[in-house]
Amino acid sequence: MTIQPVSQAKDSHAVKHVSVGGTGTVTDMTTPPPLESIDENWTTGLAVVAHPDDLEYGAAAAIARWTGQGKKITYCLATSGEAGIDGLSPEEAGPLREREQRAAAAIVGVDTVEFLGHQDGVIEYGLPLRRDIARAIRQAKPEIIITANYRETFGPGMLNQADHIATGRAVIDAIRDAGNRWVFRELLDDGLEPWNGVRAAYVNGSPEAAHGVDVTDTFEKGIDSLKAHAAYLAGLGGGPMSEPAEFLESFARMTGSRLGTKFATSFEVVPFGFPGADET
Repeated sequence: MTIQPVSQAKDSHAVKHVSVGGTGTVTDMTTPPPLESIDENWTTGLAVVAHPDDLEYGAAAAIARWTGQGKKITYCLATSGEAGIDGLSPEEAGPLREREQRAAAAIVGVDTVEFLGHQDGVIEYGLPLRRDIARAIRQAKPEIIITANYRETFGPGMLNQADHIATGRAVIDAIRDAGNRWVFRELLDDGLEPWNGVRAAYVNGSPEAAHGVDVTDTFEKGIDSLKAHAAYLAGLGGGPMSEPAEFLESFARMTGSRLGTKFATSFEVVPFGFPGADET
C-alpha cells in the first residue's frame, strides 16, 4: 500500500464546525460522523485488491471476524507486488510477496489466494483487468466483494496510488460484467456462467465510508496478518507504516470511536442488484 501527501482533500461525510477564537481567527474543525454497523447477513465473499498487503492495512481484522462467523472468503490479487521492495528485483520480490500474502491470509482464516499476474506499479484500468476480475467473480460466486479505496484520496492530506484506483474501479465494473452473459463471452467457453449474486461491494479505507465493523476481538489477528509481510515491511526502511501495531491501532481506535467500540474498521458500501430481486 502506498499513501502520498496532498495539500487538500475533502471528506464529504464530515461535519464541519466553524468557531471564532479570542483573536478573531476563524478555525475550521472537522468531526467525522458516527458509522452505521455494516450488514453481516451473508456467507460468501471475495476480496479483490491490487497488491499483497493492501488488505492487511485495516480489512484483514474484519475478514478474521467474518471467517470466525463461518463465512467463506477468498482473495484475488491483481499483482504479486513485485515492484514493492526497492532492494529486491521483481523476479525475487514477486514469489516472496506471494508467500507472505498466503501466510497473511491463513492467519485470518482465508485459504484460497489467487494472483492475476498484472504488472505491479503500472496497472491499467481496462478490459483485460475487468475480464480477469469478472472471471474470478464467476468462479467464486460471492455475495459480497471486498476491495480497497479507489477514490483519489484517503482523506485530507493523503493521496491515493494509481494501482489502487485502477483496480478498485475495475472491480466495480467487473461486478456488472460478471453478471452479463454477453460481456466477455469467452468466459462462457470456459464454462463460467454469469453471476448476478453480488449484493454489495465493501470498500475499505474510503473517505466516503459510512459503515463500520467492530474488530475489537480480532484486532490482534489483523496485526499478525500485516506482520506476515516481514520482507515488505523491512523494505519500507522505517516510518509509521513499517510499525504495524502502532499504525493499525491509531486508525482502529479512531474508527472505533465512530462506531462505539474499542477498535473498528470502516467501509464504503456500494450496493448492487435490486431489493427483493432473485440474485441466484
